[in-house]
Amino acid sequence: MTSDLLRLVTAGSVDDGKSTLVGRLLYDTKSVLSDQLDAVLRSSAERGLTDPDLSLLVDGLRAEREQGITIDVAYRYFATPGRTFVLADTPGHVQYLRNTVTGASTADHAVLLTDARMGVLPQTRRHLAVMAMLGVPGITLAVNKLDLVGFDEGVHEAIRAEFLAHAISLGYSEEQITTIPISALAGDNVVTASDRTPWYDGPTLLAHLEQVTPDQRGCDVGFRMPVQYVLRDGDQGYRGYAGQVAAGRIRPGEEVVVLPEGTVTSVAAVDTPDGRVDEAPAGTPVTLVLADDLDISRGDLIAEAARRPEVTQEVDATICWLAGTPLRPGARALLKHGTRTTSCVVPELLSRFDEQKLSTEDAPEELVLNEMGQVRVRVADSLPADEYTDCAATGSFLLIDPRDGDTLAAGMLGDALSAVTTGAGDD
Repeated sequence: MTSDLLRLVTAGSVDDGKSTLVGRLLYDTKSVLSDQLDAVLRSSAERGLTDPDLSLLVDGLRAEREQGITIDVAYRYFATPGRTFVLADTPGHVQYLRNTVTGASTADHAVLLTDARMGVLPQTRRHLAVMAMLGVPGITLAVNKLDLVGFDEGVHEAIRAEFLAHAISLGYSEEQITTIPISALAGDNVVTASDRTPWYDGPTLLAHLEQVTPDQRGCDVGFRMPVQYVLRDGDQGYRGYAGQVAAGRIRPGEEVVVLPEGTVTSVAAVDTPDGRVDEAPAGTPVTLVLADDLDISRGDLIAEAARRPEVTQEVDATICWLAGTPLRPGARALLKHGTRTTSCVVPELLSRFDEQKLSTEDAPEELVLNEMGQVRVRVADSLPADEYTDCAATGSFLLIDPRDGDTLAAGMLGDALSAVTTGAGDD
């Protein structure tokens, strides 16, 4: 049985037809407002087109691209009778890889596009490496524009074989990879099965996505809740600690530890916006009432006492560098982890990852825009932290420029690169 919500991320190279595909999904699932559709029909007619240009449904940021404004991830929503989809639509340009990282960080599944005429491009490999590094559990390769190669089965199979081999070298299994031949422009195998691919007997893209089972990435660490606010009501003698359950679940009576201090106490009550409950699972906003009066503030982590994370002031982490200025040893930044922000320094660059060759270079002099690597980070305030592969919610962080608040890097505690370099040759 599948969940009724699936978080998707789409990625691909420029001009591979991603906007048309997303527009097709919105159009064919009737997830487009009538005024939006009317505007697309008018614009298409003005261009002399007989059919609507569905890419116009999602290309509202094109003018911003032309002006050189930073492009953010655009989230699209559509639904079928059996499932609701939240789709993170990421730009294909190489300089916007950071947006792909953002969109993939919370995705249950990724749809990567490639143009049938072009095959597996360096950007395809780059996006696949990001998905592997972030632990996205399943990948669908949509081989698009097959109408431009005469729906040739041989073209599709050659692309499928190359992509699958690269995915396996990154740590995916064959069962985690699905390849679907499509033409987003004409709608072949997107929502409706095509009679122009008689050699393909698999599901349409939408039918496949309706059956994907979301995997919880690295959440088997016990209860975790970063404290966001401390709520007090002096008249009632009430003090509660508000946040969202990041992992596990919590019940009244359970023993917890407050980190980084390490004080152990128990939960007296679990309050939610809907009232007091006997249990709250991951994703629930809660206010915990504790048995003891403790000095707890925003940024602290309340965790299961028997399965507490390590508290440390120095961590090794995998990062994707997102700033135009290179990262070099000795760089200083702010590190945002959960609800805690602290000063940090990067004393050492341990390795740089080549996502094309699946190899690493030890002790690089710098990491430049969009490069991924392993670094050592020393923080001013101790961090209670899980490795990303154990718990994505408490194993991820951001590096922030203290001068202007810009994001410098997205990071994962531990060696996330090991999953994508194991078995790969250093060619």
